Order: sequence, then C-alpha cells, then structure tokens
Amino acid sequence: MSTITKKKGHEPLFHLTKRSSFPGWAAWIVRLLAIAVGFIVCGLVAYILIEDNKKKPQDLMEFFEKFFTSFYNGSFKLNPSASRRYNRIWEFFRDTAILQCIALAVTPAFRMRFWNIGAEGQTLMGALAAIGAAFYLGGTVPEWVLLLIMLAVALIVSSIWAVIPALFKAQWNTNETLFTLMMNYVAIYVVDFFLKIWVPTDSSLDALPHGALPVIENNYLFIILVAAALTVFTFIYLRYTKHGYEISVVGESVRTAQYSGIHVKKVIIRTMLVSGLICGLTGFLFAGKDNTITTTSIGGQGFTAIIVSWMGYFNPLMMLFSSALVTILNRGKISTDFGVKGAYEDVFVGIVLFFVIACEFFIQYKISMRKFHTATKEKEAVK
Repeated sequence: MSTITKKKGHEPLFHLTKRSSFPGWAAWIVRLLAIAVGFIVCGLVAYILIEDNKKKPQDLMEFFEKFFTSFYNGSFKLNPSASRRYNRIWEFFRDTAILQCIALAVTPAFRMRFWNIGAEGQTLMGALAAIGAAFYLGGTVPEWVLLLIMLAVALIVSSIWAVIPALFKAQWNTNETLFTLMMNYVAIYVVDFFLKIWVPTDSSLDALPHGALPVIENNYLFIILVAAALTVFTFIYLRYTKHGYEISVVGESVRTAQYSGIHVKKVIIRTMLVSGLICGLTGFLFAGKDNTITTTSIGGQGFTAIIVSWMGYFNPLMMLFSSALVTILNRGKISTDFGVKGAYEDVFVGIVLFFVIACEFFIQYKISMRKFHTATKEKEAVK
C-alpha cells in the first residue's frame, strides 16, 4: 500500500474582485469623502511646506480655516465689493465651461477606447486659425462675417489636426496615444512659427481690435451658453444616436463590432472628426475671448480635460461636476494668501485628484484578505 500526500497550494494574501453592484448613493458618499480627505491632506502638506511664517498661523485649526477659505475666495469671492464678487463668479463659470468643452472633445474618442491625448494641440490649432482670420481680415469685413469665418477655419483646421492620427490608426494601426501626444508639440511650434511672422520684433501678439465674441449680458455668458448646448448635444449624440451606439460597440470589442457589420475604420475617423470639431469650437472661444494667441494659450487644459472626462465616467452631464471641482482647485488663492511660489498649487490639485481617482478603484473593486488556517494534509490509499 502506498500513500500520496497532497498539500493545499498557498493562497495570495489579498484577493481583488470586481464588485457586482455598488449603490449609487453610496458611491457618491465615497467620492465626497475622498474629496474631503484630499483637502485635509492638502492642508497638512501646506502647513508643513509653507515657510512664510508671517502668513501662516501657528494654530493648525486656524490655518485650516484660512486654507480652505482661500479655495472658496478664488472662485466666488475676491473683494468685499459685490460687483467684483459678481465678476468672479462669472469667471468661475466661464472657466468651468471652457474646461467642459475640451473634456467633451476627448470623450467620444475615449468611449471608443481611442486614447486621444492631443486635445491641447487640436484646440491650439483651432485658436491659431481663428486668430489668423482675425489678423488678416479684421476691419475688411463686417464683424459678424469675421466671426463666422473665424469659426469656420477653426473647425476645419482642428478637425484636420484630429483626423490625421485617426487615419494612421485606421490604416496602419499606429499607437494613437504617442501620435496625438507628439502632435501637441508640433502645434506649439506651428504657433511659434506664425507668431514670428506676424510680430517678428516681439514674442507676443497684442490683442487684436477685431474678432471678439458676442456680448450677451456680459463677456462670459456666451461661452457658458455654448458649453451648455454642447454638453446637451454630446450627451444626446453618445446616448441616443446610431453613431453613439457604434462608438460604444467599437469600444467594447472591435471584433464584435466587425461581426455586427460596423465599419470600424470609418467609425474611428468619424469619431475623431467629431472630437476635432469640438476642439475647433473651443479654440474659437479661446480666440474670441483673448483676441490673441501664444504657445501657452490653452494652458495645459487639454491634459486636464482627460482627468475631467475620466472622473465623469465619460458622461457629459456628470463631467459638469468634475469640471467645476477642477476649476475650484485651479482658482484657489493659495499663492496670494500664503505667498507660495513654484508648483505648490499644482501639488494641491494633484493630491485631491489622486484621492478622487483612488476612490473610484475601491468603488469598482473589493479587496479581501486571505483567511489564515492550519494547513491540512489529505491522505489517500492507493493499491
């Protein structure tokens, strides 16, 4: 008689499993707690790093009160005067609207799993085209005609800039992430080239006297209304149209889309065309808002929009909240209230976003530890 001894294999210490369900109300509580914890950690980091003792209260709670108030003041209250506060609120909504527009531009491509990292360059090229039209045609045509021309050329140039990587992806399956990322830098050099032509003796272009956006009530409402209309349009386009359905199917599985009779290459090109058109519209808003352009006109918002879109689960309506959160973080008056310099404010933004992103992981997945037990041996007699 012989015996065979079987030992139970070692189990991992942690098990990671995807949650089958998670209540929506609980998910929002987790997100709000993550934001609150992120702000608290920011406050602790600021208390440690800020070295200006004249502006930093010694009491920790007093410092926290002043620290959190600075974020509120940056978006909603600058001076005691009511008119200035009124303008500050409008600026907050305008900045949120512009960030929302860029986030809407990358969302269709992201839902298709086409990682468009080039919204920065696509928007910059649209703004360049619009400023170019105002530079050469300003004063020679009626203002409303000039605005239509600026919008048209911005849409055309941005859409071309976006379709180029889509064509390479569809035809040769190139890496869209690297391709669109590199085109951002090409766009910067293109803008720099034209600035040297327009103002050879200076590095900046003065604000042009023509091509300003229409004034509805104030200088901010037009941009806000455009962003609101674009949000509703994108939501309907992605949720209720055939094109939106095809985008979702391609994003889920290219093979399934092909078996369903969907022309995948056509969907890729068409979706990037939509993204380019939205970037062109946003570039037109930038041009009409500032009436000038620099290589940093977009200010990195093309990259920030990626986080905004992701935090909103690629849902245009939910992205309104993530756009507002990022705008509040970016408009905090930390630099003026505490006299900080360098990248402190960017660090604070990164900390809060880290906690928000981390909480999404725990909403989607569950971590369980291995149950410790005494290893058992099983013996079986074999004749």
